[in-house]
Amino acid sequence: MMSSLQDWPEPIIRVQSLSESGLPMIPNRYVKPLSDRPDIHQPDSGNNVNIPLIDLTGLSDDETELSPTTMDRISSACREWGFFQVVNHGVSPELMDQARETWRSFFHLPMESKQAYANSPKTYEGYGSRLGIEKGAILDWSDYYFLHYLPSTLKDYNKWPASPDSCREVIDEYGKELVKLGGRIMKVLSKNLGLKEDQLLNAFGGDNLGACLRVNFYPKCPQPDLTLGLSSHSDPGGLTILLPDHQVPGLQVWKDGRWITVKPASHAFIVNIGDQVQVLSNANYKSVEHRVIVNSGMERVSLAFFYNPKSDIPIKPVEELVSEEKPALYTPMTFDEYRLFIRLNGPKGKSQVESLKSPRCQ
Repeated sequence: MMSSLQDWPEPIIRVQSLSESGLPMIPNRYVKPLSDRPDIHQPDSGNNVNIPLIDLTGLSDDETELSPTTMDRISSACREWGFFQVVNHGVSPELMDQARETWRSFFHLPMESKQAYANSPKTYEGYGSRLGIEKGAILDWSDYYFLHYLPSTLKDYNKWPASPDSCREVIDEYGKELVKLGGRIMKVLSKNLGLKEDQLLNAFGGDNLGACLRVNFYPKCPQPDLTLGLSSHSDPGGLTILLPDHQVPGLQVWKDGRWITVKPASHAFIVNIGDQVQVLSNANYKSVEHRVIVNSGMERVSLAFFYNPKSDIPIKPVEELVSEEKPALYTPMTFDEYRLFIRLNGPKGKSQVESLKSPRCQ
């Protein structure tokens, strides 16, 4: 299977170059089918609706002492939304801003500096502009940078940008803090399922878990009503901790049959459940479809930190969450096998996690 991931099926075109060329219309390669286009001219039908905002004051590396009310709100968000925002999460606002603006500076480097880090579909590490290797596929209006943080055997500083100055140090510090935050949140999720606080973490491989960063750059788009920055999908990994652009909304979450545009709170992270946690929780927690819209007036930068299982451990529902009344909904699969789907096919809604369901549960 990996032999089919050696190279892209067509020459890569950087979306930022298209945007900066001043073209009045987007190329057909980026025009979505009618059913997938955002309705950006209509006021957001969920105008007064937002994903839950949760204060994590009291949550530290040593303590998971949140109030029962806060624990209940997190549980409800995981079951009903699959998304929530967190504030007072223990990561300094200065580091959050520094990480975002360092990456913004990277995307504004000369093209030849960025091209030195051009990626291939074999590992996706580096500077990229597409997901999936289907020839002629309709593409998303975005560029990105993908890198591994954990395990340490995959962490390669030479594949991280050397510019702008201190970029690698900032990425390293940011990754260290987000691994700790991910661990704290996983303990809360575990306790809310009635499990021991380390049980979900241990199912991920304990200290041998995986972590990676995808930085998304969404250039200005002359026809934002025809395309998407990122097509609808659920995240294939365990837990995603997103640092959104602090000026420009763009993330939309599917809830109750409509798209809700997330309104980011100041210095909040947006946390969402990935497919692996849905499987481990036997669908008590849900990964939820989301997408990104673009706009004609402003670029956007966001940092998605993926907190994932060790790649070669079979992931299946935790035994304590399986019963006669609720049998195991999913067949075991390693994360390495699982993520091949999105690497080959690109983002495709929730079709992948649904395909894992045990035959008797379909």
